[in-house]
Amino acid sequence: MSASALLSSAFAAATSSSSPRRPLSRGQAARVAVLGAVFCGSVVAGNVSLRYLPVSFNQAVGATTPFFTALIAYAVAGRREARATYAALLPVVAGVVIATGGEPSFHLFGFIMCVGATAGRALKTVLQGILLSSEEEKLNSMDLLWYMAPVAVVLLVPATLMMEPDALGAAAALAREDPSFVWLLLGNSSLAYLVNLTNFLVTKHTSPLTLQVLGNAKGAVAVVVSILIFKNPVTVMGMLGYGVTIAGVVLYGEAKKRSK
Repeated sequence: MSASALLSSAFAAATSSSSPRRPLSRGQAARVAVLGAVFCGSVVAGNVSLRYLPVSFNQAVGATTPFFTALIAYAVAGRREARATYAALLPVVAGVVIATGGEPSFHLFGFIMCVGATAGRALKTVLQGILLSSEEEKLNSMDLLWYMAPVAVVLLVPATLMMEPDALGAAAALAREDPSFVWLLLGNSSLAYLVNLTNFLVTKHTSPLTLQVLGNAKGAVAVVVSILIFKNPVTVMGMLGYGVTIAGVVLYGEAKKRSK
């Protein structure tokens, strides 16, 4: 799982093609490098956590990304939200705490990696929001993805080789056995590219926090689908925690509507 995801992300970054409009300033280059490093770190931590935690619990923890985004946006960019918005995020976190207590497959190291990946995604969203909206050194979505791509390749490929040295050999063997694997990899990589581009566009036209809350709708679906497919055990307390988290997402949406 980790090798394929890392390789797909690196390939998608390498194949993104759009001519940059202007060279980066020194400040922009530094921010893009940090953005690429944070992105890679969150991908690696997220895939490591999947070795120890079921997908359903992983997605439940990931639902706390808006909470981390709100904190980081305030600390890094001074962005404040209405009190009702912050209050709506409390059930999101409370739900994960409840789900953690009722998770039969809980693993401490996997949990730490999952929380690290969640915080990394939040930091990435805030940083990309700054780069896309700063009046002094604003970049458009395609340019940002173009410049971040080489950083992702340089960091993700070595990470893949270190974590799973036989990944490239295994991929080549699969391609020889079944040529359709190449098309699946290309399709996966193209989707990864489009996901990054869409994330940048949504961040530019809304806010980093809104992007992460919208992403929780995907997480709720992933929880249900993963339970149905992988049949991992779920307790009543765990389901209660997932429900509280989803309710927090709904409350956040209502709070944002009222604050406009």
